[in-house]
Amino acid sequence: METLILALGNELMKDDGVGLKVGRILAQKGYNVIEVGTDIFRLQRHYNGEERLIIIDAILSEEFTPGEVIHLSGEEVFEKLKAEIRSAHFMGAIDGLKLLMALDERLKNAELHFIGVVAKEVELGMELSEEVEKAVSEVVELVEKIATA
Repeated sequence: METLILALGNELMKDDGVGLKVGRILAQKGYNVIEVGTDIFRLQRHYNGEERLIIIDAILSEEFTPGEVIHLSGEEVFEKLKAEIRSAHFMGAIDGLKLLMALDERLKNAELHFIGVVAKEVELGMELSEEVEKAVSEVVELVEKIATA
């Protein structure tokens, strides 16, 4: 099954850059990665019908601790992100993805995974917090496991 990895985030806003950092590591390992940044609509220009999408991003949550890794799949992505966890992009990326899925039947049928890392610091700066930095290798391993399943 072909997999496309979407690396979201803003590397100028500390922990919000974790998705991009993980995406770059995976790209160096040969995985199919698109750096979406904060513009989920870039997916539309680069999507080639891959059957599996893995989205990596920072999330904001008061229920989970900074650096904790959250894996959601299928409809759970839309349900849980709206109810319990906030994207660091204030749901723009997830709402945008829903719109793209409505417009492209291939996306609608793709197996969907969201891997979020709970951010500690989302403010001006380029370094990740210690907690989020420690989660990077865990996220890489999780994405590799999903992508090769």
